[in-house]
Amino acid sequence: MEQIQYHPARVARAPSRLLDGLQRWLPKLVVAPTFVLVGIGVYAFMLWTGVLSFTSSSFLPVYDFVGFDQYAKLMANDRWLTASVNLGIFGGLFILSCLVIGVVLAIFLDQRIRQEGAIRTIYLYPMALSMIVTGTVWKWILNPSLGLEKLMHDWGWTSFSFDWLVSSDMAIYTIVMAAVWQASGFVMALFLAGLRGVDSAIIRAARVDGASLPLIYWKIILPSLRPVFFSAVMVLAHIAIKSFDLVMAMTAGGPGYSTDLPAVFMYAHTFTRGQMGLGSASAMLMLGAILALIVPYLYSELREKRHD
Repeated sequence: MEQIQYHPARVARAPSRLLDGLQRWLPKLVVAPTFVLVGIGVYAFMLWTGVLSFTSSSFLPVYDFVGFDQYAKLMANDRWLTASVNLGIFGGLFILSCLVIGVVLAIFLDQRIRQEGAIRTIYLYPMALSMIVTGTVWKWILNPSLGLEKLMHDWGWTSFSFDWLVSSDMAIYTIVMAAVWQASGFVMALFLAGLRGVDSAIIRAARVDGASLPLIYWKIILPSLRPVFFSAVMVLAHIAIKSFDLVMAMTAGGPGYSTDLPAVFMYAHTFTRGQMGLGSASAMLMLGAILALIVPYLYSELREKRHD
């Protein structure tokens, strides 16, 4: 009878190969469900929305394709034009104000002041709140019957008037005020991190040459923070384009449609007015606006990395 010979080296290598394969595939298996959920829950629905924008879908999706008819209707819709103009006003003022306030606050904290941690926490606190909470609080503050105007009247300043929230011409600026209050602290944190990364030897050398501190920041330090500026603008522009909950909490798009933004228009027409095709077309234009901002930024970043 032939005797079977065992080779200890081969027996030891088998579990080793199994362990190596498990270590190689385990990370992929762990993240696979996330990729599947993101692929279905984000990109698949984006593609589906694009398909619906070329159909005559109303309350429910239908797949009778009408070409670019929904986009033509969208461009002729007065409410969409109002929302687009409001986005230009809101986005421009929001981004500019957040940048200015954030940079000033960051420079202030960069002076190594006392109680910096507590002050930084106070500045960052609004970012911890949801847009719904921010909108509700600012709605109370700006409400003429129970907010700032009533407080001034109770203190005896009866001629004081601040009714922007209920004025169709000024209501959009109240949205800007609330959004800037919430996002400025985030911009401050970005720039403060950038300022702390600047070599202090540059500042000392400039001071030795007789440059004042404001001139040093304006001519030397802030220009070196160009990547931080780009990142802040990208984030703020994204927030502006998709702003929905803040508007709904403060004005719900009113008075009339005076504070409508594209996201509010999209929601109203898709889910409450039974014009799913038109709402999908507006959603795709919003996506196009975001891509128009992000793609050039990513291209410039990748090009710089290739040159490094």
